[in-house]
Amino acid sequence: SRVNQLGSDLEWIAKVKVNTQAVLKRAQHVQGQKTPKKQWQAAWLLKAVTCIDLTTLAGDDTPSNIHRLCLKAIQPVRYDLLKKMDMHDKGITTAAVCVYPSRVADAIKLLNAANSSLPVASVATGFPTGQTPLETRLQEVHMAVADGATEIDIVINRMLVLTGQWEALYDEICQFRQACSDAHMKTILAIGELGTFTNVYKASMVAMMAGSDFIKTSTGKEVVNATYPVAIVMMRAIRNYFLCTGHKVGFKPAGGIRTAQESLVWLTLIKEELGNDWLCPHLFRLGASSLLADIERQIYHYVTGQYAAYHELPMP
Repeated sequence: SRVNQLGSDLEWIAKVKVNTQAVLKRAQHVQGQKTPKKQWQAAWLLKAVTCIDLTTLAGDDTPSNIHRLCLKAIQPVRYDLLKKMDMHDKGITTAAVCVYPSRVADAIKLLNAANSSLPVASVATGFPTGQTPLETRLQEVHMAVADGATEIDIVINRMLVLTGQWEALYDEICQFRQACSDAHMKTILAIGELGTFTNVYKASMVAMMAGSDFIKTSTGKEVVNATYPVAIVMMRAIRNYFLCTGHKVGFKPAGGIRTAQESLVWLTLIKEELGNDWLCPHLFRLGASSLLADIERQIYHYVTGQYAAYHELPMP
């Protein structure tokens, strides 16, 4: 009966249509809203910091830049700035560090040495394109988990979405879910390559039905990454899934999120579309590599009244 149930669910998904104009109108409204100022802005920016998956996914990653990334994740905002805000003893770190599978062991080693329990997330399943054989993609997940990753950011096979093979997509994601074992699974949809909002909605639903803990917009390597209209479509899918099942799935925008101002828009969007329950690292992550630098600059400005020179806020 589970198979029959799935069949009818997937049949329903095949018939879904998204109202593009309504989505674009809503996105425009969100971007036009005022964001918090002064101490409220500082508080929201610290909240954003705690939701960042601090990421490096470069071909020239080495143990030393993973080392710097981890240290920055443990102390993302300068201690003296936090002290002036009376936030120095609140345990502010980023939500996780995110690296390639072959760098997981480096990150675990440094975090253990620093006595930190910060989670290590690893991309897997043929990131960023998902165009390797299924067996290889599964093996990659197993290896990242064996090396100590407690969160796995998988990529879906976009071909299955573009050709409408929803059952095959569901089966693949279920296999990734199994390979993840106890690790949290974030499913990257690569929205810039799915063609339509309708496909984004359908892929979101299938990913959640197959057991994803999070759905994530992008790898950061596509031409189009996290955009507000697509995020609205994904958040509506999360909301509908919650209303149908009572199960909360997290949301992670990633790719091209670089400014403190943008992080405030993302937090506002989450608050309005999904509610306060989602405003925590357990259900909301920002995938970013350079965002933290701008947030720290804004916090420096809030505390001192002036902008920092670049050498005053060292980055990973």
